[in-house]
Amino acid sequence: MSHIGRPGEPDKRSLRRELLSVRNRLTADDLRETSAALAARALELPELAGAGTVAAYVSVGSEPGTLALLDTLRARGVRVLLPALMADNDLDWGVYEGEGSLARVRHGGGRMELFEPSGERLGPDAVTTADAVLLPGLAVDTRGMRLGRGGGSYDRVLERLERAGARPSLVVLLYDTEVVEQVPEEAHDRPVHAVVTPSGVRRFGERTG
Repeated sequence: MSHIGRPGEPDKRSLRRELLSVRNRLTADDLRETSAALAARALELPELAGAGTVAAYVSVGSEPGTLALLDTLRARGVRVLLPALMADNDLDWGVYEGEGSLARVRHGGGRMELFEPSGERLGPDAVTTADAVLLPGLAVDTRGMRLGRGGGSYDRVLERLERAGARPSLVVLLYDTEVVEQVPEEAHDRPVHAVVTPSGVRRFGERTG
């Protein structure tokens, strides 16, 4: 799915650069502290407390840390699904069986390294079984519109959920400074239901059904 030529994309690219430059200045201590705080806040969410299956991801680099959250969810008996990036930028899914079950996989000619589940692949539609989906991102605005990294993988996930009539809670994990007034919006963009940062949770709109 090409993003070239979309009117909001140049603004998104400049905002991504700005946000990534701030993330890249974080220290290892910053990352450890925010990871623990983020897990604590996320676990307070009723959407996660009552979930049987959660689709999540393993943070890399300076992303808000997710491993502590994944391990706690798994310890609670939650089935945690993790993505595996396919050649066309779509996502397959596998079950998280603990940190030792993760494989370090290079993509894009070795430019990008991700941690992916090493076990059985369940297919792209496995995400439609999730009660909650944790989304990576770079920012979210006061309307709940999320700014992703621009690869389009999670746009496909959201489209797949919509086509299937699935209505999981959509939650983005960010740093406090990444909740902003407004991000550039395009026609295909969909709002999330909540953002979790190390200092708390913010919800957007009312969920029904």
